[in-house]
Amino acid sequence: MGMLDQLATLRRAGALGDLDLHFARLIARVGGGDGPVALAAALVSQWTGRGHICLDLASATDIGHAAVGEVVEAPAFDAWVETLRNSPAVGRPGDFAPLVLDEAGRLYLYRYWAYEREVAAAIQRRLMDDPSEVDLARLRAGLDRLFPPSVDGAVDWQRMAAATAVLKRFAVITGGPGTGKTTTVVRILALLLEQAASRPARIALAAPTGKAAARMQDAIRRTRETLPVEAAVRDSIPAEASTIHRLLGARPGSVDVKYDRDTPLPVDVLVVDEASMVDLALMAKLIQALPPEARLILVGDRDQLASVEAGAVLGDICGDAPGFSSAFRRRLVQVTGADPGGEGDGPPIRDAVVLLQKSYRFGEQSGIGQVARMVKRGEGRRAFEVLTSGGAPDVAWHTIKASRDLRQALVPTTMGFREAALAENPGDALAALDQFRVLCAHRSGPWGMETVNTFIEERLAADRLLVPRGVWYRGRPILVTSNDYHLRLFNGDVGIVWPDPDAGGPLRVYIRGTDGALRRFAPARLPAHETAYAATVHKSQGSEVERVLLILPGEMSPVLTRELIYTAITRARSRVEICGAYDVFEAAVGRRLTRSSGLRDALWADRPMTNIQ
Repeated sequence: MGMLDQLATLRRAGALGDLDLHFARLIARVGGGDGPVALAAALVSQWTGRGHICLDLASATDIGHAAVGEVVEAPAFDAWVETLRNSPAVGRPGDFAPLVLDEAGRLYLYRYWAYEREVAAAIQRRLMDDPSEVDLARLRAGLDRLFPPSVDGAVDWQRMAAATAVLKRFAVITGGPGTGKTTTVVRILALLLEQAASRPARIALAAPTGKAAARMQDAIRRTRETLPVEAAVRDSIPAEASTIHRLLGARPGSVDVKYDRDTPLPVDVLVVDEASMVDLALMAKLIQALPPEARLILVGDRDQLASVEAGAVLGDICGDAPGFSSAFRRRLVQVTGADPGGEGDGPPIRDAVVLLQKSYRFGEQSGIGQVARMVKRGEGRRAFEVLTSGGAPDVAWHTIKASRDLRQALVPTTMGFREAALAENPGDALAALDQFRVLCAHRSGPWGMETVNTFIEERLAADRLLVPRGVWYRGRPILVTSNDYHLRLFNGDVGIVWPDPDAGGPLRVYIRGTDGALRRFAPARLPAHETAYAATVHKSQGSEVERVLLILPGEMSPVLTRELIYTAITRARSRVEICGAYDVFEAAVGRRLTRSSGLRDALWADRPMTNIQ
């Protein structure tokens, strides 16, 4: 049986997708042959679909399916590389070919190799081109005013991050929840505006989703009002944030955007919040559209889930952050008056990444803070002990070993929706929904979001808190899952179905706008959406609520990772409850999300990337 026939058998068994098989056949037709190259083509397509940027040939294992008894063995690494290098379908970095194989044995679809190269090269250029016009005396005065020296003499990492963002053309501010990332950004913008007094800097604020952009916008508006700066500086800090797609001028139904290398964005400073959610393709388009002299500031939590699409861009950029170079450390001491320490060896990127280390939301005694820190370190048993000890009132654990127990376990959670159901108006109902979230690891299946939504809906109906007459009924929560720029509705927006008294009582969907006002829409006008008593953890990124209930499945699955657990926990401000089985929780915490990529090596190698164009 030839390789393509074996791959077709695997596709019928579900071990490969249709696209993976079609791509393998295409590569075979253009000269790859019905053998190891076709196998590599199928696998690189499959890996990209799973979020990887490339196929790491050294890590590729046999693929098969027990139901059909078919196993395809991966060739020995050296022999596989040799075969690929001799194929007309495979090129070296810089060649224009369907597949690109680099020196480390990473195989790319050409498009993703180009995206990775674009991002790495653009960052490298900015790292080698620090702004020369910085007024150090003015910067020191601004830092003293906006970041008063700490009483205990500890290093103020917000102050360090601000100094870094002014001194560098590219900077990354990363940190967990409550570490003051947005507060720091607002003060950075004030410092940059003070530096550019003669010609105010053109500043743009963006985030991957509409919900994240709205949160960023709200936080910046609130923070800027109390800044100890001149009124002109305060008024120049932008009050509007947009999605990245909208900033780029994305066209519905097209991959083309208004702004690109030939038509750059009219900005001097771009701040991207929730950068962990930005995939490689979108980051490449964004960075390509930036003028070469513009500053780029990425903000996000490197420990959160990576983007749904291919890449873990923020994690790759942050690397292991070994410490500042000796030269930049001395410059920070000169500007901030404090020594950040941690001097390390390595490439220029290490001077651009600052980790905010103090959480102002979760103290040392906070159960949420303790569990989040332990999950980050992979300490599942210790995290479980905190969850079950009863010593931390803001966390709790509920053991569920079988899916039949889930319905009963969810009964208390309906209390979180009672206030919304009993509200007198849609505004109060939305405010109540913002207090509580049920999060699931899976979308479908016995433990998934769809099942949980049905359970909760049935329970509320049994308690006569809602009357589900058809799909649309009073009190149904809605989550928008795609962008509609004409309606100004965005992926992540939450709404509530409610009668419209001004129109005689027909049902409308009420969604709070970025200005805080309620907007109403006929249900038929909504873009793609779903019921939102429960949501997947991925969909919760970029949002925060008071209380979170996380439901784990009864057995391990590919989506269960340390990053997923951490992301779910850190959506909560005041309380977290987890339903699941201990062995699943411990296994998930012990499993890191890894995505094959060459971006980290390109930025963190001892020698910077060469031949940057």
